[in-house]
Amino acid sequence: MTQAAGIVLAGGRSSRMGSPKAALEWHGSTLLRRICGIVARGVDGPVVVVRAPGQDLPELPDDVHVVEDAREGRGPLQGISAGLHAVRDEAEAAYVSSTDVPLLHPRFVAAVLGALDGDTDVVLPQVGGHRHPLAAAYRTELADAVERLIAADRMKPAFLFEAARVKRLDAEALLADPALAALDPGLDSVLNLNARDDYEAARARPAPEVTVRRFGALRRLGDGLPDPALIRAATLGEAAAAAGLTLDEHVVAALNGDQITRDPQAPLAAGDAVSFLAADAGG
Repeated sequence: MTQAAGIVLAGGRSSRMGSPKAALEWHGSTLLRRICGIVARGVDGPVVVVRAPGQDLPELPDDVHVVEDAREGRGPLQGISAGLHAVRDEAEAAYVSSTDVPLLHPRFVAAVLGALDGDTDVVLPQVGGHRHPLAAAYRTELADAVERLIAADRMKPAFLFEAARVKRLDAEALLADPALAALDPGLDSVLNLNARDDYEAARARPAPEVTVRRFGALRRLGDGLPDPALIRAATLGEAAAAAGLTLDEHVVAALNGDQITRDPQAPLAAGDAVSFLAADAGG
């Protein structure tokens, strides 16, 4: 059993947005693809997407598992229940995220999960005067308690918080994590997109600043780009293009020194380091 899984809720009517949030474009990818990738980097277990019955989803990595709500339109507690039941045999805890938080940082996920202890069932961020139940950590053993609340038609997360041991983290407590304070000082990780204007404003923000290096023969490419270079890129594909490269069978990337990938939609976050290597020459 791993320590933590990730649960991403993809359902919801998106009535104010006017179109499904999960499929909204984000730097050549989609919101759902981005959130799954970011959450995956903050956990050591599986990532599960919870969708409404019959809901179409954009393309996702093969290792992301999809489950369905038992019923549509019953709110986030229904999705949390489906997710907790899906992962409780594999993980002790789960970070639960909505789909519409494109500025989520992996360090935020890790910081919230890291606040779980033996006296806590839920770690609940409270930022900007709001509780964020869809940016929180839950013990997976809460699955049955959530199911009982749903059976009693007590569908608000607040009812779960009344029955569980909750640790609340305000901005000061979250930013006591020095890495999070450096990488997400404004706690934009909890900025969610409800309406089209929210999405357009967030999409217009500069992409995260990341460090790019090229090794071996790849150093000769890039139109004079220094090596290493600081660039703005929200995906691996954007970073490769900025470095004058194309991700194909000849080029691979090492993300932060360990994750090896050539997926152009792999999400990047502030502070990431991307190393490009020639796959057919050992770098």
